[in-house]
Amino acid sequence: MKKAVCGLHKPPLGSLIGDMAIRPVSTAKAQLSKLAAFRQAAYACFTKAADVLFELLDALLLTPHLESFPELSCAPVFRRQWPSLYEALQDGALNRAALLELCVETLPPSERPLLVGDHTAWARPQARTLRDRTFEHQPTPIKGQKPITIGHGYSTLGGVPKARGSWFLPLLHERIPSETTPSAKAAAQLKQVVALLWERPLALYDSEYGSGIFLKQTAGIKCDLLFRVRPNRQLYRAPEPYRGQGRPPIHGSVFRLSDPTTWGPPDAEWQGEDPDLGPVRVLRWDGLHFQDAPERSVTLFRIERPAARGSRRDPRVIWLGWCGEVLGRVEQTWHEYLRRYVIEHWYRFANQSLDWKLPCFATPEQSELWSALIVLASWQLWLARLVAEDKPRPWQKPQAQLPPGRVHRAMGGVLAGIGTPARAPKPRGKSSGWPTGRVRTQRPRYPVIKKGKAGTKKQAPAAEKAPP
Repeated sequence: MKKAVCGLHKPPLGSLIGDMAIRPVSTAKAQLSKLAAFRQAAYACFTKAADVLFELLDALLLTPHLESFPELSCAPVFRRQWPSLYEALQDGALNRAALLELCVETLPPSERPLLVGDHTAWARPQARTLRDRTFEHQPTPIKGQKPITIGHGYSTLGGVPKARGSWFLPLLHERIPSETTPSAKAAAQLKQVVALLWERPLALYDSEYGSGIFLKQTAGIKCDLLFRVRPNRQLYRAPEPYRGQGRPPIHGSVFRLSDPTTWGPPDAEWQGEDPDLGPVRVLRWDGLHFQDAPERSVTLFRIERPAARGSRRDPRVIWLGWCGEVLGRVEQTWHEYLRRYVIEHWYRFANQSLDWKLPCFATPEQSELWSALIVLASWQLWLARLVAEDKPRPWQKPQAQLPPGRVHRAMGGVLAGIGTPARAPKPRGKSSGWPTGRVRTQRPRYPVIKKGKAGTKKQAPAAEKAPP
């Protein structure tokens, strides 16, 4: 059983969800009951505008591939007018701590939780009235343009429920404020989630987090890290014993990933055949560290794949770093990193099927609340996967284990059998309209914030006056 979690407000039915996640589920009725219990507990997490927000969530689950955000008001489950969509995201509120605890309790049981973290950009280059916009990295297919955009960055941390497949269960999907960095936000999210887990997890990150800065920010968190390391990095071995004169050395000899003469003999080696990747050779070096984090020991892996194409997406050589306490065998540790790519599938699904970036909200708070609804929608799709009826297109083959997109198309039949905890709207009459004589003012314009290396602002976000 999972240990009790203290210090957070537990939603009503939160413990019920945790118990049902442990018991084996074999019938459609039990699975529907589990989904209904999760929806009731999630409904209790909304502290303001709960009914309209929950109907907005149901409309999102029943309307894949939107043309516009107000189109959600046309769904049969949304019993209000289309202006209520924007009003709900402006006035609504959510107990995020209770929602996180609910999601952690609903994670599938496993001997060791597997977490994946990353961040992405929500581009808003034309939104001059949107606060706290920054320069964000975003690869572009247009040749000759720099891979940057203007908008908000979002940091995501979630669990991987299965060894294979494209399912990803987001736990935190939050905006990165301009006063912090993606690595600092990722470390704060990791600390928040690890405190609720029942076992020491393994967290996977890409090469942007493979640095001494991130290792220093995650110091003290009871979690093992497995991250990719860029091939132009350099690490250092442990220093030689102190000779009694001068300052004690901090670093030993250098280990340049691009210079084989600095590697020396590996501490372990393995060579074999992978059913998906072909022949693989793995070399391991222990006792290394980054220059700016000498107190955090790193184990370095070099994975060679002779059968790879040698492209950016299919390289022949990749470097992985490991930092933690429980190091597995050479042939197993590096293979865990392959499960990191499910977060890329989830980002694509959130953009294409859940239409995460489709709305153009006026404030960052509206975008953050909408992003929390995307997390809730992903969890409901996961809980409905065993009872959803597959409805393939004429050119598609039926599947036994449905991916998120197939479940999304079949959610109408699932929700029809369990109903909704949201209450019906109460008519309030017609609005009085804009008061006579009230002056209309334009929204202030905000400059784009430039960050320094440590996340400090180079330009204050002072509001510009609107043009006359």
